[in-house]
Amino acid sequence: MSSTTRITVTLPSEQVAELRKLTDNVSGYVAEAVARQIRYQLLGDALRRHEEEHGSFSDDELAEAHAKIFGGAGSSKGADAA
Repeated sequence: MSSTTRITVTLPSEQVAELRKLTDNVSGYVAEAVARQIRYQLLGDALRRHEEEHGSFSDDELAEAHAKIFGGAGSSKGADAA
């Protein structure tokens, strides 16, 4: 189990009320949301660095990535690699 640090976070009351409707484990829910946001940020940074080095993604590359992520036509070609 990884170590944890206790912090205080201030949220709008409406968000807290909705959050408590969704889960009994507010800390776990917030930790997962933060982890997901960090992954998105790191991925975005990596994609920007790649484009700076190699140029913009082509329409074909974007379509292939979309198909691999969301499924669709042509997505089975690289399915074994995932």
